[in-house]
Amino acid sequence: MNTPYFLIEEEKLEQNLRLLRSVAERAGCKILLAQKAYSVYQTYPTISNYLDGSTASGVYEARLGREEFGKEVHAYSPAFREEDVKELASLCDHIVFNTPAQVKKYAPLCKKKGVSVGLRINPECSTQEGHAIYDPCAPGSRLGTTLANFDESVLPLLDGLHFHTLCEQNSDDLEVTVRAFCDKFGKYLPRMKWLNLGGGHHITRADYDVDRLVRIVRGLKERYGVQVYLEPGEAVVLNAGTLHARVLDTLHNGLDIAILDVSAACHMPDVLEMPYRPPLFGSGEAGEKAYTYRLAGPTCLAGDVIGDYSFDSPLKEGDELVFGDMALYTMVKTNTFNGMPLPAIRYLGKDGKIQTLREFSYEDFKNRL
Repeated sequence: MNTPYFLIEEEKLEQNLRLLRSVAERAGCKILLAQKAYSVYQTYPTISNYLDGSTASGVYEARLGREEFGKEVHAYSPAFREEDVKELASLCDHIVFNTPAQVKKYAPLCKKKGVSVGLRINPECSTQEGHAIYDPCAPGSRLGTTLANFDESVLPLLDGLHFHTLCEQNSDDLEVTVRAFCDKFGKYLPRMKWLNLGGGHHITRADYDVDRLVRIVRGLKERYGVQVYLEPGEAVVLNAGTLHARVLDTLHNGLDIAILDVSAACHMPDVLEMPYRPPLFGSGEAGEKAYTYRLAGPTCLAGDVIGDYSFDSPLKEGDELVFGDMALYTMVKTNTFNGMPLPAIRYLGKDGKIQTLREFSYEDFKNRL
């Protein structure tokens, strides 16, 4: 099979979904798919059997959620244009605004359409380590309204509050954040219909404390009488996808280097943004096995490097390499820098058959501009 291609596995996807459904039932909350992490809509019929809806960062994702997922559609953006709010009001069940000023400006329009209005809160409680780029509570953050900037005059316009502060974190960090949020904003919750705890909950990770999450959510419901929402992205497809690549060439420049037909910059941008070292089946850490290579992409970007990995045998042209955990924040972020072709998207069904969901061509590159 020609590389590169992404492969999504139905069975692993459903394993995640079954766990998420059990959390929703035990905690009495609703769980939404954050489309910013994963939007392969061809799999939405499966996902919608388990989850309560989807979230969007703008009109396009909201349309996709409405057309392909169904159920509830929620939207949030740091700032909306008026024309976008008008369109979103016909697509969404909830719209969350970033500031009291945008609530005042757009809530009347939303209310006329029967859309529930929320405000994103910044509880100013950072629990992240090492990933400032993904920390909404970092100093100077534009994401959410702090207590100092909360305008109580918008309370009659609000149906709910929202915060999102986590990134690939466990429920102990959520507990710390909830405590800080309630200390500052809990007095407003009895007036609300719902509370959205955002995403970043790594619920389907093996070491995630699900029982603690259930206790947190049930505690909020019992104390404040609100409907609680979670909107994970990564947890929905964690470990459910792979990226298949081949070695194009090898060379030596102080260390052994293998050039692949996949690019960190084009096909897995989080490798450079976080930075992040993706898992690779059959490999070890640098120096762990007999042969260590720096794996790199074929673009002209000097820093298009995936990472250093070791192998039992020397790599050679044509060898296939399979990177794990490649369903999230990959296909939604791929780009065609340097005219790089986009990997095909394939789906491994529970029946063992592989279906090609999407292949890309020169026309996809050309028509972007």
